[in-house]
Amino acid sequence: MVRRYGHFAAAEDAVQEALLAAALRWPTEGLPDDPRAWLITVAARRLTDLLRAEQARRRREDTAAAWKSPGEWLAPAADQPAGGSDDTLILLFMCCHPALPPAAQIALTLRAVGGLSTAEIARAFLVPEGTMTRRITRAKQRVKDSGLPFRLPRAAERAERLAAVLHVLYLIFNEGYASTSGPDLQRAELTAEAIRLTRLVRRLLPGDAEVTGLLALMLLTDARRSARTGPDGALIPMAEQDRTRWDAAQIAEGVELVTGALSRGKPGPYQIQAAIAALHDEARTAEETDWPQITALYELLLRLSDNPMVALNHAVAVAMARGPRAGLDRLEGLRQDKRLAGDHRLYAVRAHLLEQAGEHEAARAAYEEAAGRAMSLPQQRYLHARAALLRAAE
Repeated sequence: MVRRYGHFAAAEDAVQEALLAAALRWPTEGLPDDPRAWLITVAARRLTDLLRAEQARRRREDTAAAWKSPGEWLAPAADQPAGGSDDTLILLFMCCHPALPPAAQIALTLRAVGGLSTAEIARAFLVPEGTMTRRITRAKQRVKDSGLPFRLPRAAERAERLAAVLHVLYLIFNEGYASTSGPDLQRAELTAEAIRLTRLVRRLLPGDAEVTGLLALMLLTDARRSARTGPDGALIPMAEQDRTRWDAAQIAEGVELVTGALSRGKPGPYQIQAAIAALHDEARTAEETDWPQITALYELLLRLSDNPMVALNHAVAVAMARGPRAGLDRLEGLRQDKRLAGDHRLYAVRAHLLEQAGEHEAARAAYEEAAGRAMSLPQQRYLHARAALLRAAE
């Protein structure tokens, strides 16, 4: 729709109305022969109505002309492939336009490409929902005003946008692998889409080690997905998972990818995280995990990124390598970080380490605090269950 008409925000509204119409009509009328074409046709009609209501025909033509050069008017219809390239990948790079600041690039892509709600994006950025709403609205307007044609950027432009594109894909994958809210722990459609898009980016840039590292990280992490929940959807921590249920093919592909990427030297953050994931996946049991090496990799990652979640994971690795008290000492400094102040994961990690240290009463209180802050129902249930076990043991 954006490729055909150029109106970013209006196209999004029209597509959402088409999806709503499908949700109401398809259950009774049946699935059309070509669902995608049906959606595009209905959305196009709605968008035409919106445009007619907003402005005169001449102004509408002028606006459309500003979006495309004369040579680009012969682009294929919106329901046909554009020269073999993927419209979603084009939209991904479009959202990461250099006219937008990095935070706006990521937020807009998560909304327009990843399908995340504004609330989910706000939690990913650790900012209020109102702030994120304004950020996304401004980003849409800037993309519209830029007159950017709907096509993949040229090689030089692509390099400028790559960091934002990779960060977006990373956040989409994380939201799918560990949903921040809702009844399900995982959203497989988001992890699958993130992996699909990352494969497309790697096809564009096969020599980029960080693109390869990100794909490896996703595959190595997603390989554990089926073992992360029980039959009732309850969360199962990694140490208690049935490792025979991990996807061996994904692990093999991920290890091969990260090994090749690391051999090029000067590893970036995604390659390092993929190396950590590989160490977890290659351990036959939880006890065989190479925690000293994982700790060292997190320390290397901390030199590259001032990310509070990296610091939190480092505290866990330190605890596993050197004992729970060493990890708790690390957590004390993180409790002053405002970026983590309301995040349930800080309290959940503290509860786990207190439990390992034998401080059951304090651990129970920390589990309950974490459960009260968690937005995901499976995480809430898991944390409440841990607190209840400690309460029963008192």
